[in-house]
Amino acid sequence: MSTTAPTGPLLGAHVDQTDPIAEAAARGTTLVQMFLGDPQSYKGPVVEYPGGAEALRAAAQEAGVQVVVHAPYIVNVATTNNRIRIPSRKLLQQHVDAAAEIGAIGVVVHGGHVNKTDDPAKGFDNWRKAIEATDLKVPVWIENTAGGDHAMARRLDRIAGVWEAVSKAEGFEQVGFCLDTCHAHAGGIELGDVVEQVKALTGRIDLVHCNDSRDEFDSGADRHANVGAGAIGADVLADVLRAAGAPVVLETPGGAAEHLADFEALRARL
Repeated sequence: MSTTAPTGPLLGAHVDQTDPIAEAAARGTTLVQMFLGDPQSYKGPVVEYPGGAEALRAAAQEAGVQVVVHAPYIVNVATTNNRIRIPSRKLLQQHVDAAAEIGAIGVVVHGGHVNKTDDPAKGFDNWRKAIEATDLKVPVWIENTAGGDHAMARRLDRIAGVWEAVSKAEGFEQVGFCLDTCHAHAGGIELGDVVEQVKALTGRIDLVHCNDSRDEFDSGADRHANVGAGAIGADVLADVLRAAGAPVVLETPGGAAEHLADFEALRARL
């Protein structure tokens, strides 16, 4: 089975962390994304692959599989709350270190948010400080998010603020952008020109999370649906992928069979 459409991007999927190489093979792809440990825990990364980080790195290399690590959802380096920001920075560093050990190509991290009474500029500057405080052994890709009026990466103006701040940070050359289609749609960003708009602000899109959305435009709800089964539709998703020209990870419901069906729905349009 071909891993890519002749003129299309590399299509991969978010998979269980126990054996990402087998999960890649089951989907006929060479790109997977996974968590390292519990995405809702501050406990730090865990490599569940038999033999640990070194064995996973060797297996991925042998199979030609590229691995992306998704940082825990609870990471929020933008917040003014020290009890969250400081552990978040530590957790991000731990995941960057672990990602480097397994040979991952990048770490995806959500944009985070500030408190209701905070000036968003404080969140932007906290992002700059976080980049400068982190030893970026692998690239970190900041992902747009779906909900929250005080989010750092829901609306385009906030993404612009984050980018302006991090662009001044030492280590900025290791910072990229991950565009999530469901998050953009649910967050109130029109998908018709989202790639053009984001690239105008960031100059780049390093990864696309290709997800349909269970909920309507600007709902603020982060609920992914399979390709063509949500409010976005397969044609629009394919248009975004074509415009972005970046590797693609599906975070859609189900296992290998559902992901293969999603791949086919996209390839038929690409």
